Amino acid sequence: MNAPELIKTLAAILAAVEDAVAAAGPTGAPAGVLYAALASNAGASLTQFQQIMRALVIAGRVRQDGNLYFANR
Repeated sequence: MNAPELIKTLAAILAAVEDAVAAAGPTGAPAGVLYAALASNAGASLTQFQQIMRALVIAGRVRQDGNLYFANR
């Protein structure tokens, strides 16, 4: 996979996770459910999941409260 393909794939993963968090609504998206989805659909390891979620939190796209994630939309 070349650099542009990798960037496109990562952007799609970030957008999908952000959409899943938003779909959970005001009750929040449980981290375990998000991790299971990423592990089974994208082959993400726990470390990769944590990096993805940290990036979304730092970017202000989602917020974390304990083991729940909430959309910042």
